[in-house]
Amino acid sequence: MRDISFFSRLLALESPWRVERVSLDTQEHHIDVWLAHRRNASFACPECGKRSPLRDHASTRSWRHLDHGDCLTWIHANLPRVICPVHGIRRVRVPWALPASRFTIAFERHAIDVLLQADVLGGACLLHISWDEAWNIMERAVARGLRAKKRRVIAHLGVDEKAVAKRHRYVTLVCDLDRSTVEFIGDDRKQTSLDAYYQSLSKKQLAGIKAVAMDMWDPFVASTVAYVPNGESKIVFDRYHIMKHMLEAVDEIRKWEHGLLKAEGDETLKGTKYLWLFSEENLPEPSREQFAALRALHLKTGRAWAIKESLRDLWAYQRKGWALRHWKRWYFWATHSRLKPVVKVARMIQGHLDNVMTYFDHRITNATSEGLNSKIQTIKKTPMASAIGIT
Repeated sequence: MRDISFFSRLLALESPWRVERVSLDTQEHHIDVWLAHRRNASFACPECGKRSPLRDHASTRSWRHLDHGDCLTWIHANLPRVICPVHGIRRVRVPWALPASRFTIAFERHAIDVLLQADVLGGACLLHISWDEAWNIMERAVARGLRAKKRRVIAHLGVDEKAVAKRHRYVTLVCDLDRSTVEFIGDDRKQTSLDAYYQSLSKKQLAGIKAVAMDMWDPFVASTVAYVPNGESKIVFDRYHIMKHMLEAVDEIRKWEHGLLKAEGDETLKGTKYLWLFSEENLPEPSREQFAALRALHLKTGRAWAIKESLRDLWAYQRKGWALRHWKRWYFWATHSRLKPVVKVARMIQGHLDNVMTYFDHRITNATSEGLNSKIQTIKKTPMASAIGIT
């Protein structure tokens, strides 16, 4: 009786449910708690909530509950079925667990707390459940959160793609740049991937979008123009991606020039790759003297680096007019540099200049999306990610 009273209080059961018996297996470290209900009890239809008479019981179901000491605890009950005049025969919902779950609500809450502090594999080991069960608990928690999330107007969106597996598998990320939250994850990086997000929004939400930061990926552009009112003027090509193209151009020139010098027995550029990728203010202190000596040699790589640094100044202007003046000077310098990779990037930016300059209307970047991408990259490097093929 003490065990029954103890678990009745722990489970906080309400009428018509009660603890019928408790069993402890000290050898297997296992506690089993059997629940029952009053014989004349009526239950709510899970569809409409109308109280309906008991018809019969489905087979016995078990739910994993919070552990007690070193003992795993299981709840067992025969699930009642009712006859609803509207919906017919339905299996009732129990107050201690969510539909289709084999864990109690209390256990799932505890599991989420554990999984927030550990990776899935580590959390599963601590909880004594399988990796699949831990993952399903997280999926249900996310689904509940999305259902509870209020529909609101998001003024500034960030759209980005992320490679998540081998063979060029991608997902599309949509973020709220003001709140730094993920709003949508879509398979692949096609136009239909982003279309699915816009199609989920109301007309009011679409009209409330003020700006969308993205890279120069045509499918994302086409989707935004198709769904967002005046979408073409609201697209901001992100400076991070623009500068990434310039960094690649600098590195391409470095490799080409290193090959030329090496053929002559000159190893000047050997081991300098990452020095040229730093911005001037972020250059490590121990490398500053070496880098200054490299720049004094008037290498083509040094000229490409200076052009790259000058492009960064574009986003420092407060007025679009002054930024355009800087662009014209920079564009002339870049296209007359006789450095083919630099010329190529300059002409690419010129072809998308209108949506580069929209930055000065909205002043947003995709830094939030890039931060999330960084976290995804960290997850990909975990042992479990490798084990399931995410590389």
